[in-house]
Amino acid sequence: MRTTQAAQYLDVSESLLEKFRVFGGGPRYAKIGRSVIYRRASLDDWLVASEIRNTSDHMEVA
Repeated sequence: MRTTQAAQYLDVSESLLEKFRVFGGGPRYAKIGRSVIYRRASLDDWLVASEIRNTSDHMEVA
């Protein structure tokens, strides 16, 4: 799916996904020509890896 659809799927802004592509930390993507493509499985994997169980988990990562 394209950036617009991926942003809607994740409920984030397109600009956040663009920042992740530049600085890292976001879901995996493929670049075909000028097009950025996200696989649904990559978005789901990124969500699972980003899960936090409680506020202490979040603090340990920082």
